[in-house]
Amino acid sequence: MWRIEAREYARQERRRGRRFAFTELVPARTALVVIDMVPFFVSDNPYCRGIVPNIHRLAEALRAADGTVAWVLPAVGERTAVADEFFGPEAAEMYRTSGGTGPMTERLWRDFVVHADDLLVEKSAASAFFPGRCPLPDLLEQRGIDTVLIIGTVTNVCCESSARDASTLGYRVIMVADANAARRDRDHNATLHTVYRTFGDVRPTSDVLSMIELLS
Repeated sequence: MWRIEAREYARQERRRGRRFAFTELVPARTALVVIDMVPFFVSDNPYCRGIVPNIHRLAEALRAADGTVAWVLPAVGERTAVADEFFGPEAAEMYRTSGGTGPMTERLWRDFVVHADDLLVEKSAASAFFPGRCPLPDLLEQRGIDTVLIIGTVTNVCCESSARDASTLGYRVIMVADANAARRDRDHNATLHTVYRTFGDVRPTSDVLSMIELLS
């Protein structure tokens, strides 16, 4: 189960006079950024499989409101001595190829369908917003996007990295608590605390759907 501690909500309410920084969004200026929902991460992780319905709900609602859905996949990068040293050669190779090969639409988890107006990109870093490692920021700028909804897996690695860098680049960041997944609740909730405290809002799918539908 996800949670933000009551004392952290109280701290933000004292500081800015309200619980959430971003109380509304403009769907046409909003992107749902779906991180690394590929078989390598999803197939053996029940937490990841559990967020699939919420991802569907968010994607359908945002598309219907003229927003953007962006699917982000791990690129197959160059093998490096540093990665081999850090992870060990076998694990480094496993992570290097975690996104699979072949057409990107076929590398997504099998329950997802990419629509014609969706974005489909690869990233060669943990973050989808790290300069020079993913085309996503440029594509979002072309569409006038100012708000990003971060979802996918794993919460405490690529999703958190993307949320941090998106905030640094000036986006309004909302991490959707029950549309992100890690391997343990403690890892998931530690990231939610960090993001809510410093980088963006943390809201459940139901809240975000209400924001989309209210202003669509």
